[in-house]
Amino acid sequence: MNRMPVGSVDLIVTSPPYNLRNSTGNGMKDGRGGKWANAKLIKGYENHDDCMPHEEYVKWQRDCIASMMRVLREDGAIFYNHKWRVQDGVLQDRHDIVEGFPVRQIIIWKRSGGFNFNAGYFLPTYEVIYLICKPDFRLADKANAAGDVWQIPQENNNPHPAPFPIELAQRCIQSTNAKIVLDPFMGSGTTAIAAEVCKRDWIGFELSKDYCKLARERIQASRRLMKK
Repeated sequence: MNRMPVGSVDLIVTSPPYNLRNSTGNGMKDGRGGKWANAKLIKGYENHDDCMPHEEYVKWQRDCIASMMRVLREDGAIFYNHKWRVQDGVLQDRHDIVEGFPVRQIIIWKRSGGFNFNAGYFLPTYEVIYLICKPDFRLADKANAAGDVWQIPQENNNPHPAPFPIELAQRCIQSTNAKIVLDPFMGSGTTAIAAEVCKRDWIGFELSKDYCKLARERIQASRRLMKK
């Protein structure tokens, strides 16, 4: 991303690794202390263990957002999807990542709940999308009539360990006039598929060769469906 020209994209839609395996509580363990067999992220991603020391993770993500801001046009925005969680009995709301960046709004992605093995708090059923904006960013015509709570089902038919739904990325893109969309954590290609559905150009970065292969397959399958 640092090799890209300044102000070269209109919109960024992304969902980085959440660092879920660095947990002070149960994490992805069940209430008996054993591993939850259905949690795909027990071993992390294909080339990332998702278990960085918190301070290193925060610095990495802040550096990423700073790089995103550099490549955005002055009327651009970032839809930055993340997840709040409880650490040491206190809510970790990711303010240490986004503090100082121009967060204009928080969108709630209301998804279906999963499992909660911790009796200290209620079952989490949402994630957040930080809308981080350059000064001249404006929504597309009539998009401001939509609310800031989006009820969208989770993605189930995807072998990636932490996919987010095409509908979520599509709603982000459709709410803007962006022509070029970037996702620096492309994963299985969801943002690219959503951009093509919305008839926008896209750029995606992904370090994992396996996920790149998966993304190409999913993008090609989506193109075949759109031609029908």
